[in-house]
Amino acid sequence: MSTRKEITDDKALGIDGFNSHFFKQSWFSNSNKPNEAQYITFLEGSSGHFPELGVNNLWVLWEKLLNSSSLLNLLLDKRPFLSRSLRLHFRLGEMSSLIIGHCHFCVEATGTKRTAIWRSPRAAVIPSFHLPMRSYEVKNRTFAEDIKALRLITAIKTPYLPDGRFDLEAYDALVNLQIENGVEGVIVGGTTGEGQLMSWDEHVMLIGHTVNCFGGSIKVIGNTGSNSTREAIHATEQGFAVGMHAALHINPYYGKTSIEGMISHFDSVLPMGPTIIYNVPSRTGQDIPSRVIRTLAKSPNLAGVKECVGNDRVKHYTSNGLVVWSGNDDECHDSRWDHGATGVISVTSNLVPGLMRQLMFGGKNPALNLKLMPLVEWLFHEPNPIAINTALAQLGVVRPIFRLPYVPVTKAKREEFVKIVEEIGRENFIGESDVQVLDDDDFILLTRY
Repeated sequence: MSTRKEITDDKALGIDGFNSHFFKQSWFSNSNKPNEAQYITFLEGSSGHFPELGVNNLWVLWEKLLNSSSLLNLLLDKRPFLSRSLRLHFRLGEMSSLIIGHCHFCVEATGTKRTAIWRSPRAAVIPSFHLPMRSYEVKNRTFAEDIKALRLITAIKTPYLPDGRFDLEAYDALVNLQIENGVEGVIVGGTTGEGQLMSWDEHVMLIGHTVNCFGGSIKVIGNTGSNSTREAIHATEQGFAVGMHAALHINPYYGKTSIEGMISHFDSVLPMGPTIIYNVPSRTGQDIPSRVIRTLAKSPNLAGVKECVGNDRVKHYTSNGLVVWSGNDDECHDSRWDHGATGVISVTSNLVPGLMRQLMFGGKNPALNLKLMPLVEWLFHEPNPIAINTALAQLGVVRPIFRLPYVPVTKAKREEFVKIVEEIGRENFIGESDVQVLDDDDFILLTRY
């Protein structure tokens, strides 16, 4: 008949020599806890005289190490074998129960044969000891309340030069036109701005450039979200460091996570500054349920939600005191005036910022909303940003350059856009050139950028 025995002896643990001596001393016993100077003395190589130590008492040492950078440095730099021993104890001893949720490593003894048996953990949630990298300098300080007040935010387009780099001259002109027409904020590097086709270096550079040139006139919201929590943290830290006023964060897409994982993902970036959560299941493949938003709303940094599910969800949030921006241009008028939305984060405002401002600030206006519907429907007949890129090129405000995989809309649709502009009125669109139908050969498609 087999019996079980917990591994507690040095031989079973594989610890010998000085390592065994180290872990069997009562210098770290609860009855005689050392101060930090004694720990440092020991780690630097001094020896001592000690009775027996139980494995549980290693918690005392671990607690000290976590709270002393000098001790940790000594542990890693001067006595690497101690680090190995600690890791072994975490894996094998009672420390495992304390650290990773009651994992046990036991020995099955049958006669003289001993077999190691691993009991899988119920859960292993290890807290992160990283502090958020943020600045509280007054010049760089924006509060969530400042973001909550914004009515019209444009998801700004990113124009390109023929070699694929950003056309900053055209970009600056676009942002200036937004400011002149009453837009209050811009999303930099969002879906419309093709952040998904940028390196993080390009992304953060464009955020910094926008803040540097226009940060005093318009709120700069950087799309620093990612399906990788590590990347989202890194990009958000850098975005706030270069001065963005708020971050836009999407839920992890493609490699979808659980509800608890989604909350943990957002909780990892919320401490850094004002944040807008972006829910667009048609792109991510996963809805952000309302209970996730209710949990995140406990953070003072949650500015609100860009919601693309529809006006029923908008109404649900606004009736519970949450700030919501419509993410659907075709629904934004009703979202604003019938369902309590604060405003809209818009693609259409790239083209007609003045009319979109009227829609958000001028009171209920179904006639204007109806007038804009052909344009909105045209903009989204293909996945965004295909049509907006084509439209801006035909208006002469950006070069007709696409980063693949995006390509211009068909010739028939390009002709249709010209008619829409004429019906709404060229004077309502940005730019000064006459709208024109571009030929296929006028467009440059970039495979390397």
